[in-house]
Amino acid sequence: MSVRAHLFALCFLFAVPLAAFTHEQTLLEYADQCVREIGEIPPFDCNDGTDIPITIDGKPPGPNESPLRCDKPSLLSPTSEAKGQCIPFSKILNLSRGNTQISAYCRRDVLRPDKDPRYDGIVVVMHHSGNGKTCWFEAKTPPDVPASSGIVATRVPPPNERKPPAGQLSAVEFWKTPAVVATSTAKNPTCLKCHDAGPFIFSPYIGQVWDKVPTDPWGKYSSIGQAFSSYHLMTMSTPGNTCVGCHRIGSEQSCTAYLGLSVGKLNAPGGDQLATSYPLNHWMPTDNAMSNEQWDTANVASIDALLACCKDPAHKDPNCTFTPMPSSSNTRASH
Repeated sequence: MSVRAHLFALCFLFAVPLAAFTHEQTLLEYADQCVREIGEIPPFDCNDGTDIPITIDGKPPGPNESPLRCDKPSLLSPTSEAKGQCIPFSKILNLSRGNTQISAYCRRDVLRPDKDPRYDGIVVVMHHSGNGKTCWFEAKTPPDVPASSGIVATRVPPPNERKPPAGQLSAVEFWKTPAVVATSTAKNPTCLKCHDAGPFIFSPYIGQVWDKVPTDPWGKYSSIGQAFSSYHLMTMSTPGNTCVGCHRIGSEQSCTAYLGLSVGKLNAPGGDQLATSYPLNHWMPTDNAMSNEQWDTANVASIDALLACCKDPAHKDPNCTFTPMPSSSNTRASH
C-alpha cells in the first residue's frame, strides 16, 4: 500500500470517532455556559413585570378591545403584520444585577386580564456589560395545548435548572433548545438578525418603558454557544454621520427594517395614523423635539448615506466603513 493510501486510511479512522463525539449543544449545556460566562437568571413571575402601554390616538383601548392598530405597535415582527402587535398587558422585567444585564419580555397575543398568568411568548436576553457575551432564551409553546391557551408564567424556570419545585415545569420542558432559537427563516429571523447593533433594541413601543431595560450601546457584544457561532455581526458608518453619535448601526435588520422605520421611510406594521405621522414615525433621536423640516436638514443626508451602504454588500463604496462588532475575540478585519 502506498504512503498516500496509508495516510488516507489513518484520516478515515480518526474521522469516525471525532464525528461520533460531535453533538448539538443541549439547552442545559448552553445554559451552564451562559451561567459560567455571564451570570444566573433567577426564576421569575411575568406578572411582576411592568406593563407596556398600548394607546390609540393617545388613549388606552377599552377593557374588552383587541386593537389591530395602535400608536406604538410592537416591532417584534418589523417587516410584516403580526398577531398581538397592539394587545395590552405585555410586560417587561429588568432582572439585572451588577454587570449581568437580564431583560425578560412576556408577550400577549391574546387579550386577557392584566394579571392573568398566561402569556403567548416569553423571551430573555442576558448580556454581560464587561465581556460583552450574550445569551438568548425563548419559551416553548406547550405541546398538545391550543396556542390560544398560552404559557403559564407564574414561575419561569432558570434555563439551567435541573430539578424544579414540585408541580413546576423543568427548564428542558419550558425553554427551546439553542439550535431552535438560533435558526433563522424569512418569516422568523433569528434574534441576531434584529439585534444586529447590540443586545437591546429601542423602538417607540419598548421606549415607553425604556427605564426598565438595561442598555449597553457601545459595549462589547458577542453571542456565545455553539448554535450562534456562525453569526459574525458588522457595524457600518460613513464620514461625519449623525446617526452613529448615540449608538452603533448594524448591517442586518437595521438595513432592511429599522433604519427605514425610525425615519419615516417605512410604516410600522400595526401602526395607526398617528404611528405613521411625524413625529412618531421619526423616533431617532429618542428625544426628538425638532420640526419635520429641522429633522430633515439635520439627518436626511446621514440616513441616505447609510442606506446606500446597505445596498453595497460587497463593501466597495469607499464612503462606507464596515467594522466587526467589538467583542472579546474579534478575528475579522475591517472593510
